[in-house]
Amino acid sequence: MILDLSREKEFTLQGYKFIAGVDEVGRGPVAGPIVSAAVIMNLNKPEIMGINDSKLLSPKKRLELREKIIENSLCWSIAEVSNFTIDKEGISQSNRSVLKLAVSKLEIKPDFVLIDFFKIPDLGIKSESITHGDAKVYSIACSSILAKVYRDELMDKQAQKYPEYHFHTNKGYLTKKHLEAITEYGWTEIHRLSFWPVSVMMEENED
Repeated sequence: MILDLSREKEFTLQGYKFIAGVDEVGRGPVAGPIVSAAVIMNLNKPEIMGINDSKLLSPKKRLELREKIIENSLCWSIAEVSNFTIDKEGISQSNRSVLKLAVSKLEIKPDFVLIDFFKIPDLGIKSESITHGDAKVYSIACSSILAKVYRDELMDKQAQKYPEYHFHTNKGYLTKKHLEAITEYGWTEIHRLSFWPVSVMMEENED
């Protein structure tokens, strides 16, 4: 599916000027933060070819597109919520918090926000939640790419600190090698203690 700015331009016809897309990555991993990006694209610039849901793009393609997205945007932002906050507040609340934080960090306050799947309570800005928005709406797809590249780079840095856990390949998701590492070495300071298997291991240690 070729994504373009048609959805965003529809809103300009309704009187909105700055339309932001926002998405998050990192709900599922057992280690690392959840990250969100928000972006307001310049509607006067041509669409970037190849924009799509970040999950459908290769790492090399995402890096290439990130630079083009930044060049073609009016402003963009990144927000993250740590594994400690995820353990304290839960993943759903953390998801809403990180989306709201990314929108609040934009240098230009948007008139309308397009969100992938989630609703953001008390945003104070008109918004629309779109199921599979990262595969349907240009600005949301752009934000998903920005968030994915940022989080992947963050986890690559953690891989240097914790090489046994293979964060450079799994990005904190629970692969076979990752599970084996947790079983052998225990958990690190970036693991989510409320997520399996660490949550179960902690309970077993208490018994």
